[in-house]
Amino acid sequence: MNFCSDNVAGVTPEILAAIETANRDAAARPYGNDAWTKRVEQHLTAIFERPVVAFPVISGTAANALSLSVMTPPYGVVYCHDEAHIAVDECGAPEMYTGGAKLRPISGADGKIPVDALAKVLANSCAGDVHRVQPAALSLTQATEAGTVYKPAEVAALCALAKQHGLKTHMDGSRFANAVAHLNISPAELTWKAGIDVLSFGASKNGALAAEAVVFFDEKLAETFGFRRKRAGHLISKMRFLSAQLDAYLTDGLWLKLARHANSMAQRLVQGLTALPGVKLLYPVEANEIFIQLPVPTVAALREAGFEFYDWPDSEPGTIRLVTAFNTQQTAVDHFIDTARRLSNVAA
Repeated sequence: MNFCSDNVAGVTPEILAAIETANRDAAARPYGNDAWTKRVEQHLTAIFERPVVAFPVISGTAANALSLSVMTPPYGVVYCHDEAHIAVDECGAPEMYTGGAKLRPISGADGKIPVDALAKVLANSCAGDVHRVQPAALSLTQATEAGTVYKPAEVAALCALAKQHGLKTHMDGSRFANAVAHLNISPAELTWKAGIDVLSFGASKNGALAAEAVVFFDEKLAETFGFRRKRAGHLISKMRFLSAQLDAYLTDGLWLKLARHANSMAQRLVQGLTALPGVKLLYPVEANEIFIQLPVPTVAALREAGFEFYDWPDSEPGTIRLVTAFNTQQTAVDHFIDTARRLSNVAA
């Protein structure tokens, strides 16, 4: 009944079991010098079809901000979408961990940065002018804050343009699993093969307790990350309990199985709702988020019926966000649709 966010969901049983197993095992060396942490990097190397350097952290904010800190000097600029999490929801963490770099938001439909808009901004960046902050990094959100997904060609075009101007490239992948599940392609095609240097690989929104990984495809950028992670307080002494979550998450394709379920529940929900009168869909539904406008009385009545969701700010009345998760029940989705249908008939 709660469609506020995938953050409201609990922890998948496989990950809880992995934590319990790690707790039962004999003592392990601290600070990531354990078998679980080593396996995480091995899993990621296999998934991305090439050697990677990976660092577990406990939050997406830490993953994003620390990733950007290795590619952006204090006088640098990070280009991102104007609705990106790093620009809107991270309380200045990227600016703090980079030592003062600026975020330069770029507007674009459906949560995506248009290539021509990025080209225009970079053409007027005043690179080399000592009076101006300097172009340093591009950050893409995958899936986007609008619940849409960049296709590999879109990522490649943006990364190619960024690299022409000497920028490093970062992907905020808090819902990366949902994007991969939607596109049904190799994770490699969506990241390093398309030009991404560093990925914030999310798990917390998709069934983990508190676990993300910073994945370096450009290994040179990883050279100082260990020190930055320690300084930021994200080098966990009992790292095995963090890594055990990622180990289970990445074993036997669990991460994609969970994301496919969330995506399928979103598709079921949006198909049922868009068949009703007076309903307007704001963005294509390509992952597990739905932005939709319903009649205001219907929204109020749904809340009275016990459903939970967010009103979406700066939008027309009746605009809400619905998010499905790895454990969303089909019965809850169908109940939401049936209730909205009944209310629609009453209103008619």
